[in-house]
Amino acid sequence: MSIPDFTDSEFQLVSQILLERYSRLVPLQAAEVELLLDPEDKEPTPCPALYWSELGAEFIVAKVGDQCFRCQFFYSENEIFGTGRDVYDNLGDCVTILLQVQADHHGTRSSALTETIGNKAPAQDEDYHGPVII
Repeated sequence: MSIPDFTDSEFQLVSQILLERYSRLVPLQAAEVELLLDPEDKEPTPCPALYWSELGAEFIVAKVGDQCFRCQFFYSENEIFGTGRDVYDNLGDCVTILLQVQADHHGTRSSALTETIGNKAPAQDEDYHGPVII
């Protein structure tokens, strides 16, 4: 199964949303990611993606079909986050919600990092097993 690349208008839409969010041009790169599109898939499918980095976070929006998108942001391989929704049928909604979730998380993360100053580490939850990767 071959998934078409992002169109020029899709690329421009994401660039415009990023310009509105950050009040400046953000370098946006075309990329390719491999995803399991169905839980029963044995092999990952190459999917076109858009990548950018901002405020210490890295972002990926992958095209997984015609008008179907997945997204995530991450700080490291151990800190990977999604929006709680598997697939979007609207690219604008996908990017906007991804940015909103990251902005909310950025505030929470900044508070948690501030607490670690003075050797005061945040409490560890033994039931926490890290983020889910899309």
